[in-house]
Formats: sequence, structure tokens, C-alpha cells
Amino acid sequence: MGLTNQTAAADFLLLGLSSDPELQPVMFGLFLSIYLITVIGNMFIILAIHSDSHLHTPMYFFISNLSLTDICTSTTTIPKMLVSIQERNLSITFAGCLTQACFAMLFASLECCLLAAMAYDRYVAICYPLRYTVIMSWRLCSLLVLFSLISSTVNALLLSLTVLWLSFCKDLEIPHFFCEITQVINIACSDTFINNLLIYIAGLTFGGITFSGIIFSYTEIVSSVLKIQSVQGRYKAFSTCGSHLSVISLFYGTGLGVCISSAVTDSPRITAAASVMYTVVTQMLNPFIYSLRNKDMKEALRKLIGRIPSIL
Repeated sequence: MGLTNQTAAADFLLLGLSSDPELQPVMFGLFLSIYLITVIGNMFIILAIHSDSHLHTPMYFFISNLSLTDICTSTTTIPKMLVSIQERNLSITFAGCLTQACFAMLFASLECCLLAAMAYDRYVAICYPLRYTVIMSWRLCSLLVLFSLISSTVNALLLSLTVLWLSFCKDLEIPHFFCEITQVINIACSDTFINNLLIYIAGLTFGGITFSGIIFSYTEIVSSVLKIQSVQGRYKAFSTCGSHLSVISLFYGTGLGVCISSAVTDSPRITAAASVMYTVVTQMLNPFIYSLRNKDMKEALRKLIGRIPSIL
């Protein structure tokens, strides 16, 4: 089998979730609906936070950044999939594939960092309530988001650019609905040890360290809440963390599910289907979690929706 380097590589083929022609219209309608719900739902969250001065706090600042990240994550993967189904064309250029992989890693890493920053915010709010406004200043919040964005970008660029070292066989089929970096590396014919090593390091850094930070924050939160004498006080403290805990459980739970499915099955299609949960479904559900479990957010959304007719 012949080899080709990155400069001469032919188009990759994204095989998608199913090759059954009868399922393509169903998948197109389903993913188009998911994408529209994701974009509209997260846009409403961002606009509601921006328009209501009561929500101009660090917690909602992080939520609005998370919503923007969710929009970007879905936009990175779903539109290309919809175009491929509509045009019945599975091909994607090498540059397009590498760009998609880079942005997918960037926003996944950024989401991990934002969830950790939000956990720290809840930790300070519950464990140090009297010093909350001093510690969680707008300067610190902006720096946390900026650091998350810069570190995620550097990570994504490093992992993507190292793919340029690889040579590829003539068989360039990717059994996935988007260019996931490990799937791209798997079809390379040259040595991928460095690439895989960097991916493991990045996984430990953005997955392991951020998750450890979340665990530490909530361990301290639970310890502080248990010291509160009144049941009502405990409930109020825990209720401020409910939405965040739900999002964390959904994001990391689905990510763990993908890892488990990859370990127990040799079918790339099953792994691709499992990946839908943390790259598509999670981003769609996040706005509902924050709006349905948050009284202030529901009130802000009600006011925003009420102003729409006058704007139109």
C-alpha cells in the first residue's frame, strides 16, 4: 500500500454514524433539530444574562462563556455532517479535517477549564461568603477565562500541528462523523508514538487536573455545608450548586462512557455513536439545565422573551 505525506494527501472520507441510505434523512432532520435547539437555547442564555443586571455576577459570567463554548462546539461538528448528508459527499480535505480536529479539541479543553473555574467560584461563594466579592473580582474571572482560552488554544494547535509530521496510506476512511484527532492518527501509516503520547498528556492535563480541581472544590463545599446547623441553610447552599453538578455529571459522565465504549468494543461506529453524547447532546441540554433549575435565570428568560414582540 502506498504512502502519501500531508502535502499530497487526498481527501479524507468521514463515514458518519451509519451507511444506511434510508437513515440519512432521519439523521439529517434529527441533527438539524439538535443544532438549532443548541444554538437558540444557548443564545437565549447569553442574551438573558447580558440583559439582566441582576445576573452580572461571576457565576453567570462563566455560564455565558460556557454557553458560547457549547455553540462553538456544535458548530464545529454538526454543520459539516449535515452538508455531507445533504450532498451525499463524505469527503473532507486534509486542511479541513485538521482544522475541524483543532477546533473540536480547543472547545472540549475550554469546556473542561470553564467547568473547573465554575467549581472554584462555588467553592469561594460557600466556603468564604464574606470575602466572595473580593476574591472573585472581575479581573480574576477575566484572567481565568483568558488563561483557559490560551492554554486550550496552545494545546489544540500543538496536537494538530504534530499531525503534519505523519504520512498516510491510500485508505483515508475515518469511521466517525467528524475529524476526531485520535481517529485521524489511527489511519496514519507512520510512527504515531509521539502523537499518542501528547494526546495522553493533554488528556491528563485538561481532563485529570481540571476534574481533580472540581473534586477538591466540592469536597470542601460538602465539608462546609455539613457544618451549617439549619436544614434550610444547607438546602440553600446545595441548591446553588445543583445546575453545575448536573452539567459536570453530564459532560464527564458521557466522556467516560466514550472511553469505556472504546475499551470494550472494537467497533469504531459504536464509539462514534457514543461520542454524540458529549459532543452534541450535552451542548443541547446545558441551557435547559441552567434555565429549569435556576429561578433567577427563568425570570431573566421570561423578561427577555416578553420583550421579543416589541423588538419585532
